[in-house]
Amino acid sequence: MNLENRRGHGRNVSEEFLADRAKFIRLETLRLTRIAGAGHYSSTFSAAELLSALYYAHLRIDPTNPKWPDRDRFVLSKGHAAIGLYPVLADLGFYDPSKLDDFTRLGSAFGDHPDMKKIPGIDFSSGSLGHGLSIALGMAIAGRMQARDYRTYCMLGDGELNEGQIWEAAMAAGHFKLRGLIAIVDRNQLSIDGPTEKVMSVEPIDGRFEAFGWDVKRIDGHDLKTILSTLDGLAPAGEGKPQMIVADTIKGRGVKHMELSLDWHVGNLVGADYDDAFEEISQGLKPYVGEDA
Repeated sequence: MNLENRRGHGRNVSEEFLADRAKFIRLETLRLTRIAGAGHYSSTFSAAELLSALYYAHLRIDPTNPKWPDRDRFVLSKGHAAIGLYPVLADLGFYDPSKLDDFTRLGSAFGDHPDMKKIPGIDFSSGSLGHGLSIALGMAIAGRMQARDYRTYCMLGDGELNEGQIWEAAMAAGHFKLRGLIAIVDRNQLSIDGPTEKVMSVEPIDGRFEAFGWDVKRIDGHDLKTILSTLDGLAPAGEGKPQMIVADTIKGRGVKHMELSLDWHVGNLVGADYDDAFEEISQGLKPYVGEDA
């Protein structure tokens, strides 16, 4: 295994397949929300391509050994998007997909936010936002102290950049020159309270992180070709600037009436509304047929 070039490792990394899996994430988000009676649609939809590219093509992970010491770590700081991550982990073989059929029900391990003590493949138990980058910072420092070359990835929401703890972690990462720390901001433009630039301006995100000593790239977070090339271009773990990807996305991407709407941060589609959203996401989606089929 090439420890520096993560892409693939025998996995299918075609853009067609990854686009299929991004739609799968959105469709499963619809299904699981219907089971729970409410769910975070739009925050998950904005991150679908990012999660697809990371988990199916890039991260160094082993579903048969979730606690593998040399695995890449992934911290979902915007933990309310876990509804889109759970199906991916099941699809990859971390656990039986049927375990999701009682999502959020009494006795289920799968809640609105992920629990690292109950769910294989989860590295961070989230809740209140704003803590993830600090946790990822600690993981990256631990990797350095243990002379391991894994990378630590942290997906942040743009709304949680309001939190002072984020900027303390950003400053510390630059100071300690943690090149193995990769932060990804899902820049979907909205928080639960409204447009981020009206609630508390976070721009210029790239310039602010650069001022803290980070190497920053800004990309289209729905363009799989760009996402893959950016992930491929990340520097290996070691001493140097921590790495940031600002992914410009659209909150609610995939269902037109949800896009950039404040009404669907949390919601529940029922009846014809559910069917219409399912059809809209599914349009043009054909079951992917692998080479061995």
